[in-house]
Amino acid sequence: MADATELKTPAGLKAKPKEGFRRKLVGLVMSNKMDKTVVVEVTRSYVAPKYKKYVRSRARYKAHDPKNEYLAGDRVEIQECSPISREKSWVVTRLVSGSSARQVGGQELPAVG
Repeated sequence: MADATELKTPAGLKAKPKEGFRRKLVGLVMSNKMDKTVVVEVTRSYVAPKYKKYVRSRARYKAHDPKNEYLAGDRVEIQECSPISREKSWVVTRLVSGSSARQVGGQELPAVG
């Protein structure tokens, strides 16, 4: 009988159990003026319970960008991580879509991530 902590894969190999849940959000890079940090704005829509209308809310997160490769206007995916600094607990995982600033001489710069 297998332990409750071990998971079986189709090939019969043992895999580690999932260790934790880290949120992933997609947002727009608003600022990249800091070193190795970008400000990402995540916009959400929800229905107001009283008025039954759609309401947009936004939240801004500071995310770690180790190579300073993301530009303002890029749509990126960020993921929770352990705190890197006082306000920075997110890391940029991938580029979802580039901005028009990535267009140089009629060509698009290579996608990062």
